[in-house]
Amino acid sequence: MHKCLSLLGLLASASVIHSAAAADAASLSSLNWLAGCWTQTNGEAGTGEQWMTAAGGVMLGTARTVKNGRAVGWEFMRIEETEAGQLVFTAKPRREAEGSFPLLRLSENEVVFENTQHDFPQRIVYRRDSAQAVSASIEGMLKGKLKKIDYPLKRVVCEITKET
Repeated sequence: MHKCLSLLGLLASASVIHSAAAADAASLSSLNWLAGCWTQTNGEAGTGEQWMTAAGGVMLGTARTVKNGRAVGWEFMRIEETEAGQLVFTAKPRREAEGSFPLLRLSENEVVFENTQHDFPQRIVYRRDSAQAVSASIEGMLKGKLKKIDYPLKRVVCEITKET
């Protein structure tokens, strides 16, 4: 009977591990509310983000900032699941080094990534306000002061240019 209980305990443990792994794997797909095209409501036309749905353990995104009709900033982003099952946000801004931010917190309507060793920002937040609105922000210490920059985003139809 002792061997049987040990086997049952082992199977139960395997089931818990499998459930935890499944929950971790589902975490990335739970961010699919971020997929699509977003315009920054307080930015110039063309300023915003575009995210692909989760597939293959990664979501890919791009961002662009336009001022006075010219792109002054852009970045390539990804949220990926590591081999250990952790989600990590990585951004490669124009003319800057790539930075990675491990998942700090994930709920149904918010995801927070944080890297306290990064210069600025140290925290990246996406909060779903509705199906059509997301509040994004970056925050952290900059020159000894706490700074937060908000990026209010509104869902838009992704633009497709047709060949003529």
